[in-house]
Amino acid sequence: MVPDRVEQLCQQAQKAIAQRNWDQAKQSYLMALGQRSNSPDIHYGLATVYFQLRELTSAGHHFREVTRLDPLRASAFINLGAVLNLLGEYDEAIKALRRGLQLDNTRVEGYYNLGSVYRRKNQLDLAIESYKEALRLNPRMADAHLNLANMYYDRQQYELALRHYQEALKLRPNWDKAQEGVERAQTQLTPTKSGVHASAAAVGPLPAKKQAISERVVDPVRDGAFLGHVHHLSAIAAETGHVLHDVVLKEVEPSIKELSTVLMNMRGSRHELESCLGRYESALQRMKTAHQALKNHLEKLAEQSERFPT
Repeated sequence: MVPDRVEQLCQQAQKAIAQRNWDQAKQSYLMALGQRSNSPDIHYGLATVYFQLRELTSAGHHFREVTRLDPLRASAFINLGAVLNLLGEYDEAIKALRRGLQLDNTRVEGYYNLGSVYRRKNQLDLAIESYKEALRLNPRMADAHLNLANMYYDRQQYELALRHYQEALKLRPNWDKAQEGVERAQTQLTPTKSGVHASAAAVGPLPAKKQAISERVVDPVRDGAFLGHVHHLSAIAAETGHVLHDVVLKEVEPSIKELSTVLMNMRGSRHELESCLGRYESALQRMKTAHQALKNHLEKLAEQSERFPT
């Protein structure tokens, strides 16, 4: 069977893409679109080419057309979110990315881009959780390790930062950014001549003598290292608590309301009901994970509190 003109043009575009001839691919797709303007596949191919050409406004337009013509195509929403992030339209980017992940919660690039948007909006708890989810799905994503490490470093969580810098370097040897991160984190964790970690040096020296706890009064200078460590654990527990709160408020509650509406009104297809159930179960699992993480951090904090130096 001889392919029609539109199919020939699309094949020419795909061949040009394989050769990285983006201008030729664009021309072929534009000609195909002139003959079949309602094809989501042509819009998708053209959007991808515009993205490679860094014509982001045009890329965003055609990804939007795909979401209009094929509203169940998760990759279109996720790519649209990535483009909107680069254009600085952060709130719209979040909406697109979340919709894409509702349609397919296994898309690693969706969580990675969501982390980038949240980071730019300074919503750091949500950014960290997004990068963690990306790494849960793909532990070999070096860029996610680096971004997560940078965020932990900025929060003075140097052990976590070092761990992710090292993972990034292991996955991408000789990566300058990862190597620099390893060195910076190690510097913060290296004990000084007085035996105090660099990150706690400004607080004061370790206590020279131990006394019975009943006779002790907490001294910020003498007990600086211990207090710093407890404060660090407290900050992590507080951060995890915020994450749990956000998951309940922004994911679990909306998914329950959505599911309840579908069940009460008895409207929608079986596919819609299954999608609602999937979003609810996914949100519930994230809530359980966040709750367990908070429980673990609180147990560590309680354990450390019992180790007050005597």
